[in-house]
Amino acid sequence: MTELNKTIGRYRWTICSLVFFATTINYLDRQVLSLLKDTLEVQFNWSDTDYANIVMAFQLAYAISMLFAGRFIDWLGTKRGYAWSLIIWSFAAMGHALARTTGGFILARGLLGFGESGNFPAAIKSVAEWFPKKERALATGIFNSGTNLGAILAPVIVPWIVKHLGWEAAFLIIGGIGFSWLIFWFWLYEVPSRSKRVTRAEYDYIHSDAPAETETSDTGVKEKVSFISLMRSWGKLLKYKQTWAFSFGKFMTDGVWWFYLFWLPAYLKAQYGMTGMQVAFPLAVLYTMSTAGSITGGWFPMYFIRKGFDPYTGRMRAMLLIALFPLLVLLAQPLGGISYWLPVLIIGIGTAAHQAWSANIFTTVSDMFPKKTVASVTGIGGMAGGFGGIVVNKVAGWIFDGFRHAGISRSWIEAQGQDLGEFVDKIRSLTLINKYDAIIDLDKVALVNLPSEVVQQIQSVDPALFEKLKTLQIPIVQDKMTAAYTIVFVFCALAYLIAWVVMHFLVPKMKKIEI
Repeated sequence: MTELNKTIGRYRWTICSLVFFATTINYLDRQVLSLLKDTLEVQFNWSDTDYANIVMAFQLAYAISMLFAGRFIDWLGTKRGYAWSLIIWSFAAMGHALARTTGGFILARGLLGFGESGNFPAAIKSVAEWFPKKERALATGIFNSGTNLGAILAPVIVPWIVKHLGWEAAFLIIGGIGFSWLIFWFWLYEVPSRSKRVTRAEYDYIHSDAPAETETSDTGVKEKVSFISLMRSWGKLLKYKQTWAFSFGKFMTDGVWWFYLFWLPAYLKAQYGMTGMQVAFPLAVLYTMSTAGSITGGWFPMYFIRKGFDPYTGRMRAMLLIALFPLLVLLAQPLGGISYWLPVLIIGIGTAAHQAWSANIFTTVSDMFPKKTVASVTGIGGMAGGFGGIVVNKVAGWIFDGFRHAGISRSWIEAQGQDLGEFVDKIRSLTLINKYDAIIDLDKVALVNLPSEVVQQIQSVDPALFEKLKTLQIPIVQDKMTAAYTIVFVFCALAYLIAWVVMHFLVPKMKKIEI
């Protein structure tokens, strides 16, 4: 590969780097809320269902917008379309700092999902424009590893900002980073046919394994495809099993990634009492493992392709092997009592497998569809993945709240046998209000998660009995949450195999689509 780059040029990898950094910024902005959950849920009295609703607002907007984002990128052109997407999501990320109610966060989150929906259609289209098929999985794996770098940097940066400047500053500072990327994007990006930086040899190499296809100019004008025809062609895309195979694979597996992204900090808190900077290093290790999975996943199918398999068959063989690794997540909870590092490392293998899977499933689109429809098909699949994420996270919120409430109720029963019954009855009869005038229900909020002003109200009754009751309640609720997370982890472990079986049933072999 190095000799090849020296011979023909390597400017396509500069483009890959730009897309990598855009994806890193995308996930930095996306990750801030999950790292602030332990702070914001206390301040604004969120239940896990409330948090799931906020997350769902992002995913719903993301899913619906993905349907149009691909066509928008196809119509407007990669250069301008990517830029507009980043501008919108950066302002939305900063807008979280203005929210003061759950509804405010839902609105900001929805706008973020709308803007971020353009990242992957634009990124995949950039790779399709700048790389031959045999390098697309590797290029996709590299830029997709930006999701991991964003997830690694966020738990290191965000808690520090919150500690020194407050949670509002975290949204403002992280959200503003994207505007610096725009400078390099407008300076360096053009489609190959218009770029002055690509050599003729590299241009020929990019187009070496496929007939010439329509490219989008930076003005959004196409040689063969108009916006109206793209709108009409969307219905045609749904007639192909290849579209449905890609979409089902995204629906089943994207929700797993969304769950890890939005709930892992909450998992470490619920199971191990870890908050703030305590989660930074474990999450950094976990997402570093994911980065390795993303890059090696892009390389893996090349082994089969070099053996003579067509690109799609090579990728599907690689994806079957990749789908086996998430099964290890079934061991996360059984081994979690030994050390929190065991589930962190096991889940890290699961996230690495997801990134390897993601690098390949994205590339199946450019294997079988012409470049002019790649962003549109990616958008359809992204919409399906977004809806998969909505289902997983909404159900997870219900499960976590249900098991937590069951644990709290159980603690009241146990308290009766510890001579704490009278104290429990007394504090449950109090009208407890936080600093935002929200009423706190002790049947729904664990004592360890109460804001300080509410703790003071309860301690005014009897501080010693409060500490005794809290000590009693913690392991009971924790045990219930262990069962709750086990249920969700079972789905996370099996989702990839189910997705692969259905995808293989729908599209058992390579078939190039002509539109």
